[in-house]
Amino acid sequence: MGNKGASRSWIVAIAAMCINLALGILYAWSVIKGGIPEHWGWSNADKALPYSVACFCFALAMIPAGRLQDRIGPRWVATMGGVFVGVGCIIAALAGSSLLGFIIGFGIFGGVGIGFGYASATPPAIKWFPPHKTGVVTGIVVAGFGLASVYIAPLGKYLLATVGISRAMLAFGIAFLAVVILLAQLLTDPPPGHIHVSSGTGKTAPAATVNLSWKEMLGTAQFYILWLIYFSGAAAGLTFISFCQDLGKKSLGELAFIAVAVLAVGNAGGRVIAGLISDKIGRQRTLLFFLVLQAFVVFVLYWVRAGSGWPLMLLLVALLGASYGSNLSLFPSAAKDYFGLKNFGVNYGVLFTAWGAAGLIMPWVNGRIKDTLGTNDLTFFIIIATLLVSAGLTFASTSVAKRNELQLVRAK
Repeated sequence: MGNKGASRSWIVAIAAMCINLALGILYAWSVIKGGIPEHWGWSNADKALPYSVACFCFALAMIPAGRLQDRIGPRWVATMGGVFVGVGCIIAALAGSSLLGFIIGFGIFGGVGIGFGYASATPPAIKWFPPHKTGVVTGIVVAGFGLASVYIAPLGKYLLATVGISRAMLAFGIAFLAVVILLAQLLTDPPPGHIHVSSGTGKTAPAATVNLSWKEMLGTAQFYILWLIYFSGAAAGLTFISFCQDLGKKSLGELAFIAVAVLAVGNAGGRVIAGLISDKIGRQRTLLFFLVLQAFVVFVLYWVRAGSGWPLMLLLVALLGASYGSNLSLFPSAAKDYFGLKNFGVNYGVLFTAWGAAGLIMPWVNGRIKDTLGTNDLTFFIIIATLLVSAGLTFASTSVAKRNELQLVRAK
């Protein structure tokens, strides 16, 4: 790759990361919902609903958005994403106290917009780089999404305190509409015949000759194993993200929004670190490590959350964010490794439904558990159990990958 190609590749990667930096408003929902006035009369389950619907619509939109970007390129799809996100926040701003208005605006329009933008960010970036950099490039691009709360959390806190939730949502809508549309114009696929400089070694799956369609992918055992693992890892992170500010209140008081920002830093860091590690030791081993780490952190968090000081609480929140963020780096890379790059957009979109199902189900379940029992202790044990089961599934995934690799060798 010449200097010009190298320069262009990083322009695309940085633009993709910055788009995700805007789309990450989803992860600041625990701050936004804190600005919902008591007189609106929303229950805990109600407050989780716009976020849950946004997660679900985000995941559903990834499928048609991935298919579109595979066909027409990422620029126009990302532009549509910016329009949907901006309009969605504006609808929520105009909705007043209407729960339905927030569900339609933030949940449906916002979720679809995030899906279109997110689906268009990673594919062009990894196409510009050689295979042995798939993990780290993916990690850098998706780190923007996780890092968004670092600035959105304090900014949202300030806007909510000074102008209220409606005007805060209006400001976010206008800003993200402009920023995402402008950055989308920098997203391009490499030209035909683009050649990578291939060097370095790694443990990524040797599936370079595989290019499965989404229908063929659904016929593999690997897809369903990865889907279940993805659901588990995403469910844990998304649930805690939905009430992260509440976790920090006992230790940080009015500065509880700092916990959201710390989780975001961990989230972003976990994506980059997991990408780097997985390029060296493989996706499955990296997944196993982070799943076990996540289960351990949730267990410790359960026991210390009531009486811990703020340093320990923030450390646990950062580790939780890193463990969750690793999924958003590892699974796009795994989809590319095992199912190929040709149909990567739509294939990862289908796999991403695991994330959407997790976001739709678990935050709402957590809200219902708290409304019914007065505490969300049960949520901790459900999450720990699913994480440990998924850690076991990584061995099944490794076995399937080795069997498929052997079949490819024999076919040659």
